[in-house]
Amino acid sequence: MKSGFVSLVGRPNVGKSTLINSIIGSKIAITSNKPQTTRNIIQGIYNEKDTQIVFIDTPGIHKPNHKLGHYLNKQAYFSIDDVDVILFLVDATMQLGTGDKFVLEKIKQVNKPIILVINKIDRLSKEEIFNKINEYKDLYNFNDIVPISALKNNNTKELIKVIKKYLTDQVKYYEENQITNKPLTFIISEIVREKAFYLTNEEVPHSLTCIVENIEKSSSSYHINIAIIVDRESLKKIIIGKQGSMVKNIGIKARPEIEKLLGKKVYLEIYVKVIKKWRDKEKYLQEFGFNDFE
Repeated sequence: MKSGFVSLVGRPNVGKSTLINSIIGSKIAITSNKPQTTRNIIQGIYNEKDTQIVFIDTPGIHKPNHKLGHYLNKQAYFSIDDVDVILFLVDATMQLGTGDKFVLEKIKQVNKPIILVINKIDRLSKEEIFNKINEYKDLYNFNDIVPISALKNNNTKELIKVIKKYLTDQVKYYEENQITNKPLTFIISEIVREKAFYLTNEEVPHSLTCIVENIEKSSSSYHINIAIIVDRESLKKIIIGKQGSMVKNIGIKARPEIEKLLGKKVYLEIYVKVIKKWRDKEKYLQEFGFNDFE
């Protein structure tokens, strides 16, 4: 029996959540093409007969503009202190920049095996992949380098094999049928937030969060009340849309996934609340689940 904890670290939007979902085989972390989608430490649990790997999906490390941004960075840093392996995930389609170097400098300070994971290789030729590997090899003596495509599930089995080499624990931390440490209410709220991401422009997503305020269960269905929190009235109007069209569309897109998750018919009631500057207010950050890691 081998087991251990593995942290995924990298800049925003390099594909950390997509990789966890691909490995686990179920959607436990939301994804989008917008940076800073992940806002909480999410554990995805991979099980084999003789192996259990707990993957920790972290917020992308970035230059913060508000208190929430500082919390997200602290969460990411916290996640690398007490793990067995660090996966340093980079986007193969992007030029090596100061953001990647900044993240690498942070994780080099921790005495842990570091595996460089070069993601999105499905968009590159073999020669381009080879060149990208050589480019990063000059930066640091990584314990291993694994090129993958998280979206296409390409070479992820090889990544699992490589990770196993560095696992030293011999206990199961979770039951075999458990795939995440997060409660259903969190996953439901994240599904709604993801749909809002896809349907709105670049400005809106960073200013909103979603909270499940009430769930009522009957023998055949769930009635769920979800609040979308934004920080100003102008964004509330965007989320509601003309005659409620946007918020209705968010519900239409979220409902099938929530029904699949819960296995029953779901009635969603989504409404929008304005809490000015909630991303800079300690009270609301704590209330909405953004804990300060000191």
